[in-house]
Amino acid sequence: MPLGSFRAERFRCLTSVELELDPGANLFVGPNASGKTSLLEAAFFLSRGRSFRTRRREALIAQGQDNFLLTGRALGVAGPVPLGVRGTRAGTEWHVAGGMANGIADLAEQFPAQVIDPEVHKLLEEGPGRRRRFLDWGVFHVEHTFLPTWRRYHQALRQRNAALKQDAGDEDLAAWEVELAASGEALATQRSAYLTRLAQPLSSIGDALLGRPITLVHQPGWDVDRPLFEALSSDRRRDRRYKATQLGPHRGDVIVQVGGRPARDHVSRGQQKLVAAGLMLAQLEIQEQERPGRSALLLDDPAAELDSENLARLMGLVRDVPAQLWVTALKPEIAGLVRDARMFHVERGGVRRG
Repeated sequence: MPLGSFRAERFRCLTSVELELDPGANLFVGPNASGKTSLLEAAFFLSRGRSFRTRRREALIAQGQDNFLLTGRALGVAGPVPLGVRGTRAGTEWHVAGGMANGIADLAEQFPAQVIDPEVHKLLEEGPGRRRRFLDWGVFHVEHTFLPTWRRYHQALRQRNAALKQDAGDEDLAAWEVELAASGEALATQRSAYLTRLAQPLSSIGDALLGRPITLVHQPGWDVDRPLFEALSSDRRRDRRYKATQLGPHRGDVIVQVGGRPARDHVSRGQQKLVAAGLMLAQLEIQEQERPGRSALLLDDPAAELDSENLARLMGLVRDVPAQLWVTALKPEIAGLVRDARMFHVERGGVRRG
């Protein structure tokens, strides 16, 4: 659901920021190092429980402070839903509707946010971990059995890897392989089904941005010509050598193609940004088909590394996204590319409406 209000305290350079947001589009304008990206990062953390810039939670706490606080009011159909996150160097607390949340998934259900930032091309350039996270975020929002399946799989994976490190016998390994194979095959099936759904919007988005379709090829993490249980049993010798499980969905990947060729090797950096942005937009389209009016798109400095023609193409698609928009820019001229946005000025960690 879109946020009607948002507050960030002691988060990076944001000492105390309070916003009344438009449920449609919001534009944040200001010079470099003014706090625009930190604002989007804070909103992303409220949704995902992590930063899109760093893995170090302590880096998010303002200098001289021992915690940060993020709160928001999600505009639900049945009324506003309060959300909150408190982060310290020791850990993070999540709150939904006035009570403690079971985990970050509870916040993600209320405020599912996607981000397109100047580093979005890393979705293509870096290893498969980023692409698995992208894929699993999408499956989570369309398949209600995904999260328990994912948890069962990773629990069995941790136990089998612990057994491998302890040089346990084949019987001990086999005990975990039953659950690992069952949940792993279910997880791979859910991922594959989601990619099938993603294909249609992604092809259209690719044509609009690049004049060529964007396609995705699923690599599930093992040779699916044989059952995963059989593959795990046959691969024990190698797993013992590495002290870790080498086959399964945790080793899966998604190959991103443009015009039938791997995008990572055959398109420019600017085009990689367009391709990765296209993946995010297609994912938002599927989310909105499932749960209309719930999502948010955080778009950080879209003009970075894009010429005016490609920027116009991207923003033409962004304007049609049925999600709450948070867009940052150096100059207010980009407002002409954003649908009827509420304007905010950001400077030295402060934000004012204007």
